[in-house]
Formats: sequence, C-alpha cells, structure tokens
Amino acid sequence: MRVPVYNMAGEEVDSIELPASIFEAKINRDLMHQALVRQMANKRLGTHKAKGRSEVSRTTAKAYRQKGTGRARHGSRRAPIFVGGGVAHGPQPRSYTKDMPRKMRRAALRSALSVKASNGDIVVLDEIQMEMPKTKEMAAMVQRLVDGQSTLLLLAARDENIERSARNIPTVKTLRAGYLNIRDLLGYDKIVLPLAALEAITSFLDWQSAAEYDDLALVEEEE
Repeated sequence: MRVPVYNMAGEEVDSIELPASIFEAKINRDLMHQALVRQMANKRLGTHKAKGRSEVSRTTAKAYRQKGTGRARHGSRRAPIFVGGGVAHGPQPRSYTKDMPRKMRRAALRSALSVKASNGDIVVLDEIQMEMPKTKEMAAMVQRLVDGQSTLLLLAARDENIERSARNIPTVKTLRAGYLNIRDLLGYDKIVLPLAALEAITSFLDWQSAAEYDDLALVEEEE
C-alpha cells in the first residue's frame, strides 16, 4: 500500500510503500476484541472491598430478647439485613489480570493498523520536530493534517517539546512507538506516523519476511 508523505506544513513531499505484513494483514476482529478486553482488565486495580459481618464494628449484645416480641430471633446487629451490618457476598480484592501470548498481541496490533490503513486513517510525516513547546503550533499542524479529528501522534523516542506541545490539546495524544497498544489505536480517528516511528514499529511488528508472509497466506487459503 503506497501512501503520501507530508511535512509539518501539510504539503505532500513524497510517497512511501507501507509494509504489507503490517498494514495489509488479515483482519481478525475477534483477536482485536480479546486484546482490548485484556488491556482494559489489566488496568483495573482490583482494590475494591466491602466488609462482611465479621468485620464491621457493631455491638455484640443481643438485639432484643429471644421470645415474646413477635419478631424473628436475632443474635447480632452485624447481620446483612440490618442497617450498618456487613455486606453479604460483597466485593473482595482480586486480580483481573488476563494473559495473552505475545504473538497474539502483535497480531491484534497488525489487524488494527490494517483497519486504519484500509480506511485511510494513517497520515505519514517525513519528520516532526519543535525547538520549544508550542501548543498553538501543534494545534495548527494537527488541523492541517487531519482537519481537527482526534489524533494519536506516534513518536520514535521521547521528545519533551512535542509531548508538552500536545499535552493541552484534548483531541491529541502523543505515544512512543514502543508503547503502541490496541486501545489507543482503536480510540483515535487518525494515526499520525513520522517515518522514524514507522521504522520503530516495523522493527517489532514485521516478524516475517516477504517470502514467509506469502507462504502463510497460501496455507490460510488452503485451510
């Protein structure tokens, strides 16, 4: 897939062929969903806690006499049916962590990138650099490139000037290419991808040569 390459002024300066093994991979929506559920689950702290009847602080005296009141017999105000009593079957601290093999996680990323590429939602930049943090300049660049749509700006390495420039723009998020994840890929309308970040992504997502990619495609067709 050949796409144009733009500069920060929004002018087309070149074109580039995106790696087919990454941006034209077989789209597996179930795998993308599984990766997204895993990421959201792993983000949960699991520190929720409700006190049971053995943990609440209430009197140990019998609530009222055993007989003669016409009411059901009770020996503790800590029972869940009373106000201030313990919670029956309440939440307890637990881990929501889900495991997923690395190959499956990376296949999900390739599927998401392929979806974005097929929809024309990937904008390739020749380079991005700023001498000092300037939110106004960053906002103008994003407006020129993606017309104000929500944008994920991928960086090859940490760049404080660029990150600080985009920090106060609610529709823009900067992310280092090494931290690429399924949630951010699916959560933004456009992906702005400098050439340096493209190289970083290719280094860990392009896991097979062109020959191996063709062989895999043939096997899938036979199945």
